[in-house]
Amino acid sequence: MESVTAVIPSLAECIDLMEQYAMLANIRHHSLVVARLAEQLQGGLAAFNPDQPQADRRLVISGALLHDIAKTPCLGSNCDHAKVGADICRKHGYPEIAAIVEQHVLLWDFDPDRYQRGRFTAREIVYYADKRVRHNVVVNLDQRLEYILDHYGQGNPNRQSLIRENFNKCLALEDHLFHWLPFAPQDLGRF
Repeated sequence: MESVTAVIPSLAECIDLMEQYAMLANIRHHSLVVARLAEQLQGGLAAFNPDQPQADRRLVISGALLHDIAKTPCLGSNCDHAKVGADICRKHGYPEIAAIVEQHVLLWDFDPDRYQRGRFTAREIVYYADKRVRHNVVVNLDQRLEYILDHYGQGNPNRQSLIRENFNKCLALEDHLFHWLPFAPQDLGRF
């Protein structure tokens, strides 16, 4: 579904970038779990719906591994780790990965009409997988929302409203994804 000419970093290149940007062990572990879930989602979509164009498996995995590449450098500042992470990926020649990293917090290209046809991009798969992982544990969306509200809502009603609005998109995306998957949301991460 994504560009066939995409330059996608190998697993070794992803690990090298994690090292170069001093990704903390807990963030690396989170990214590995997100990658495992994203791969499970992509594989399930491809198996259940083989006639539809599918997101490139390598793009999904590399995007998941690097989605928090700027999290460590942004700790303790007002840095937007999704934007900075996208800049890092572009700097290293990975614009397709940059698009995934840039939208892993807030999904801009929300397209229910496309989802109803069973078409999902690597951005959407990684975005959803990330929302299902709190630290390194697979959780449901309600548990993840509660955590994000507590840690990032900062007691600010406007900020909490934006977080809830984003999660409403994620809930809708979940409904669409699992219409096209041979397993249920609660089974994600169990295979």
